Amino acid sequence: MQEGIGEHTTWVWPIVGSVHADTILTTWLAMGVSLIFLAWVGASYRSPRVGRTQAVFEGVIDYTADTVTQLLGKYGEPFVPFFLALFVYIFTLNQFGILPFKALGLPFGGSPTADVNTTVPYALLIFFMIQFFAIKKNGWRAYNHLAKPNVFVLPLNVLDELVRPVTLAARLFFNIFAGELLFIIISSIIVAKVKVGAFNLSLAVSVLPFAIQIFNFFVGTVQAFVFALLGIIYLSLALAEDH
Repeated sequence: MQEGIGEHTTWVWPIVGSVHADTILTTWLAMGVSLIFLAWVGASYRSPRVGRTQAVFEGVIDYTADTVTQLLGKYGEPFVPFFLALFVYIFTLNQFGILPFKALGLPFGGSPTADVNTTVPYALLIFFMIQFFAIKKNGWRAYNHLAKPNVFVLPLNVLDELVRPVTLAARLFFNIFAGELLFIIISSIIVAKVKVGAFNLSLAVSVLPFAIQIFNFFVGTVQAFVFALLGIIYLSLALAEDH
């Protein structure tokens, strides 16, 4: 089965209308995988012995905790589980594009984060979460910084605040989508058995899908980290003492 660029199987829901069925199914599968993984890691703590799983994942936990507490200070500790889970979940979503579910004819597959309908809601979740905790901590004084250094820059500061979820969603979407797009293009060339004179182009690029998937795994990991890190940074700016 040849996968088309930007193609999605769809469902039609009442009120909502047309939705991307493959993205929804893959997202729910990723949720299940993430929960099973985190439960498996949590179960390793029941043993008094420190196993490999515990040792490896504790490095990730410690790094996340250090990053959150360094940027958020005394307010950071309650947010460590959220940003840790966010990283694991986005990482899992990003990596689903490596698995050839759609090529096998299954009704799901691909990275849900290669669909803007996935990245926009997650970016908005981060945005509104930040607004909620900023107001909870500082009241409406949380927006005093928008008029600094003077009231004339208010429109620019408001625009900067509103653009943050857009850039957060776009960065994740375009990086993951570009990787999947490149893989589809190379796969299409191989399947088409393209020859340029005596030169067999399809044979020459037949090793590239493996390299692309390794690259996509690296990009997916980095983008999951960047998404979580930017969320932490934006939250730290909103909770800063001078706001």
